[in-house]
Amino acid sequence: MRRRALLAGLGALAFGGCRDPGAAPPGRVATSLWFSYGGRNREVLEALVARFNRVSERFFVHAVYQGDYFEGLAKLRTAIAAGAAPSLSHVIGEVVPYLAEAGVLEPLGDYPGARELTHELVPELGQSGSWQGGAGRPLVALPFNRSTPIAYLNGEVFRAAGRAAPTTWRELRETARALTSEGRFGFGCPIDWWFWVALVGQAGGRIVEPSGELSLGGAAGAEAIELWQTLVHVDRSMKPPPGRDYNAWEATNQDFLAGRTRMIWTSTAFLKYLEDNASFPVVAAPLPAREQRAVPTGGTHWVIMKSAPAREKQAAWAFLRFMHEPAQVIEWATRTGYLPVTRGAIAELERRGYYRAHPNDRVALDQLAWAMPWPWSAELFRVEREIVQPGLEHAVLARGDARQVIADGARAAREAD
Repeated sequence: MRRRALLAGLGALAFGGCRDPGAAPPGRVATSLWFSYGGRNREVLEALVARFNRVSERFFVHAVYQGDYFEGLAKLRTAIAAGAAPSLSHVIGEVVPYLAEAGVLEPLGDYPGARELTHELVPELGQSGSWQGGAGRPLVALPFNRSTPIAYLNGEVFRAAGRAAPTTWRELRETARALTSEGRFGFGCPIDWWFWVALVGQAGGRIVEPSGELSLGGAAGAEAIELWQTLVHVDRSMKPPPGRDYNAWEATNQDFLAGRTRMIWTSTAFLKYLEDNASFPVVAAPLPAREQRAVPTGGTHWVIMKSAPAREKQAAWAFLRFMHEPAQVIEWATRTGYLPVTRGAIAELERRGYYRAHPNDRVALDQLAWAMPWPWSAELFRVEREIVQPGLEHAVLARGDARQVIADGARAAREAD
């Protein structure tokens, strides 16, 4: 009953795929991989899959695009319920506890080389550091495209104005006001759960208390919303973002590239895209602090489905081992902007002088010093999507009651228990 309820809570879209991995070349075992996102990230992943298929003598991976993260997740949920899930997929971090509690994820700890691999992972990006208590749970997830929120500055505008990256909330307000002019905004940020979590941490709050109560930051959660409200409605220095989910993220990026906003918060994942497409120097900077520095990690983790045939699980594991070798980790990180997930890859990039030549990448890596682990909560994703996200949008864009958003979300979490 618990398993069915958890899977139902993920929502559903029309089922657009099947588990059948297709035919492999003679003598090799095929496994199915479902992945999300398009553009350059899709091109890089498909190139790495093709590389694996060239060098592997035993296994073959069929990679199938399933839309954005939320579309892919809904299709995965439907496929699990239908008994047609892929062998391998990647899912956003907040969803891993849902799937683990539902009993659909393959334990990975006893696979060949798993212990050595987990020791090689950057702790803040693997299961041990991504979730509170993650190290004490059976290993079910390995990091893939991991990121943090980060600030991007229009270097040309900042230099002309004699401004530096803001390091506090007060400096953020002052800088955004100073850079706002007719038709131009000093600051832009999607009204999104992820960036709000960063603000909650900066204000000294926690999403989940040590007791396990899902408080959504309490007073700090409301203060985070109120900062956005002030920037949008009082200072009028933050561009009210259109759309939601990744439409809002894309609009924020395009406003920055077009010069309509001079400073934005978005993901480290967009680093290469912004650098390649801006007509001005792009300068990355860590997020500011109120009580402290704080950033959540984001992106996805690899998971293998427990229901997959044993031979396909072996093929999926071989692919995961391949993807965590330094060459693949480095190529993925340096061609996209996602964080390198292994210590060996970082050491090799340091040896090559990569971070001296690409200081923006260094900023993203250094921010991990303030990374906030997610709570291991099977209810967090539902509360995020159904309660908090709509509440954030209403509070910021329509000037709703910030404290009521927090109270409603915390009450919903208690009722779910």
